[in-house]
Amino acid sequence: MKGKKQLTKSETQVMKALWELPESRGYSSEIMSRLPDPKPAPTTLLTFLKILKDKGYVESVKNGKAHLFCAIINREEYMRHYMADVKSTFFGGSLSSLVSFFAKEENLSDSEIREIIDIINHKKS
Repeated sequence: MKGKKQLTKSETQVMKALWELPESRGYSSEIMSRLPDPKPAPTTLLTFLKILKDKGYVESVKNGKAHLFCAIINREEYMRHYMADVKSTFFGGSLSSLVSFFAKEENLSDSEIREIIDIINHKKS
């Protein structure tokens, strides 16, 4: 994933729709059906898919007159890269600064804080 360009909001929506399909693959009509309203024009969706292909996130296979689009990168891999970039760009690479920011911004309840502590303790053991 190194060296791949960041996705725009619209590109991320298209990838999310593609990831939701079985085996993260589908035709443009299937992808379109999973996009939020207002949906883009079909030609706009095809433009987004071409951009995603050029960026190395999607590949396509011609099947008759249609193209089957397949995600090359899964959601978890993209999230790891995205969050690492956020941590580096906005928090100087500090995980504790990132967690502290979200803890303050999200107004976490006591039970949510305990849940996070439990996750951290479980990870340590």
